[in-house]
Amino acid sequence: MSENVLVTRDLTKRYGSATVVDHVNITIQKGDIYGLVGRNGAGKTTIIRMAAAQTVPSGGGVELFGASDIRGLSQARSRIGAMVEIPSFYPYLTARENLEYYRRQRGIAGKHVVEDALEQVNLTDTGKKKFKTFSLGMKQRLGLALALMNRPDLLLLDEPINGLDPEGIVEFRNLLLELNRQYQTTILISSHILSELQSLATCYGFIDKGHLLEQLSAGELAEKCRDCMEIKVDDAPRAAALMEQELGLRDFEVLPGGAIRLYEGLERPQKVTNLLVAQGINLYGMEHRGANLEDYFLNLIGGVHHG
Repeated sequence: MSENVLVTRDLTKRYGSATVVDHVNITIQKGDIYGLVGRNGAGKTTIIRMAAAQTVPSGGGVELFGASDIRGLSQARSRIGAMVEIPSFYPYLTARENLEYYRRQRGIAGKHVVEDALEQVNLTDTGKKKFKTFSLGMKQRLGLALALMNRPDLLLLDEPINGLDPEGIVEFRNLLLELNRQYQTTILISSHILSELQSLATCYGFIDKGHLLEQLSAGELAEKCRDCMEIKVDDAPRAAALMEQELGLRDFEVLPGGAIRLYEGLERPQKVTNLLVAQGINLYGMEHRGANLEDYFLNLIGGVHHG
């Protein structure tokens, strides 16, 4: 039986009259890489901050490793590492000196944890190089090293690849995959670079305007993001009704802007075009395509699905 590492129950956060997180229920199991998908301002950072006890919920609660009471949560949070933003490292200290400062400040036993963390993120060869001269990718890796110093079972990462160049993104992604595979570290990661989440995550939560729209596994997403035929017409609702009534096609989506995504009958596109033209539907285009995570999310917040 899978162990629940993080569960939110009707988690809510309000700032004055504005509700930025609204009754969100998320379940993350041991070994998951959970991708939190949402536009800027959707509530992703606030959810992560509440999970890390950096922000107090206005309603609902968090369960960590099965604990939901104050004492249990306090103990459970010692098993968490969080990187919500690049920490305030000292510009004139080296990577080792910065981590040693935080090790002492946080009361983490054993000097070896600094070397272990640097090795995990491939920063052991920085020597006497000062933090102020680090590239953005190196700064992000040092932030990750700090989050790893207590050897967490759960890692909370908010937009960790934001601003990295393509090489830095690949490097950071491989680091997270190695942590997950080698140490079974459970990871909650948010990002607006949706293609990167798709190459990392084992499950997803889609959030928009503070609401969790859907939670599904990578396998379920792959099924939903299968090949399709995108049909552009002047009357999408009528065209969809005709395809269902006359051809028995039911697995489709009606998108905003006069488009339909058809997931079945792809081997017989001529039957669809013949039907629509015969019924006076103006056909502007038909294109075979495969949906990706970004397509799916944009459709989820704006389209209507059938089938």
